[in-house]
Amino acid sequence: MIELMKRKEKTPTATAGFTLIEILVAVALMGVVLAAIGIITAQWLPNWSRGFTRVQRSELVSVALDRIVADLGAAEFIMPDRDSKQPLFSGSELGVTFVRTAYGPNARHGLEVVRIAETADRQGFALARSTTQFVPSGAFNFANPVVLLRSPYRVSFAYAGHDGLWKNAWQNEAELPAIVRLTVRDAATEGALAVSTAAVLHVELPATCARARNKRECGALAAEDTASPDQAKPQSLESLQAGLHGGQ
Repeated sequence: MIELMKRKEKTPTATAGFTLIEILVAVALMGVVLAAIGIITAQWLPNWSRGFTRVQRSELVSVALDRIVADLGAAEFIMPDRDSKQPLFSGSELGVTFVRTAYGPNARHGLEVVRIAETADRQGFALARSTTQFVPSGAFNFANPVVLLRSPYRVSFAYAGHDGLWKNAWQNEAELPAIVRLTVRDAATEGALAVSTAAVLHVELPATCARARNKRECGALAAEDTASPDQAKPQSLESLQAGLHGGQ
């Protein structure tokens, strides 16, 4: 019995755990896994960042074009003063100025003159929208510019009437253009982008033309209406066409 107890005391007790070699192997494997993850992340993260930037820019371009199209669609046939025979509408390749009903949370009731034109600042080219209250025979002091679009995008305008002929400018015309084309280009390559669009103007002639039988009579009635103190409110193209057909 005593000998059996002595043998048990001499037998070493086994303990559970990791050996030093097992720990070194685990650390090495973890290093390999972390290095692989780092390489994959270094290759994937820039692509993800560029993709996210492109999506964000596309959203900004879409919002800017929607704002411009809505403004141009609401353009009205308004003479700048009683002596004028042409509506207040000035369009060039890099900007357009027109009259529309005041719109916005802080806008005054009545009409406002809107100018959407390209400007340049420290950050490069920018397409800005500025407004001022419409005052007949008054000077237009545009204020509160809001940047709609910045580089690397640039917007150019083109104008067409019912004849379908596109022009780079619309100046001193007796009518408003029927449609305005907005071409978005990359500032670096000058290539047109697929997001380019067009805005259809809902008003082209004054309301007095609804009583006219032809275009010449329409011009005479418009001149008479301009000379009167009360300026008639423009009508839509469909109403004008209905009036022209009814007068024939």
